[in-house]
Amino acid sequence: MAAITHIYALEYAAKMMDEDLELLEAIVWNDDNLTYGSIVTVHTGPDEAITALNDDGIEELTDMLRDARITTESWHEFLDDFVHDAELVARIKAQSPR
Repeated sequence: MAAITHIYALEYAAKMMDEDLELLEAIVWNDDNLTYGSIVTVHTGPDEAITALNDDGIEELTDMLRDARITTESWHEFLDDFVHDAELVARIKAQSPR
């Protein structure tokens, strides 16, 4: 296995992927949603941390979202399964799945 040499703050990953930051936060909140090691916690102070993704995590999340958006029905199912914030789900469902 190659060493991890790059990680991307989730906020930056959302911009790179042109995705809603809150959606990505909701998905990676449960670290079982991506392969072990893809989600990294970066401690920025004694009581502060940010969530980041490595290259594999970016790729896996991109593939996951692309596959979920195949149909509106599959997109809505994905949101119901992976996002536990009803207001966020409603807001994202109101947008087109791209």
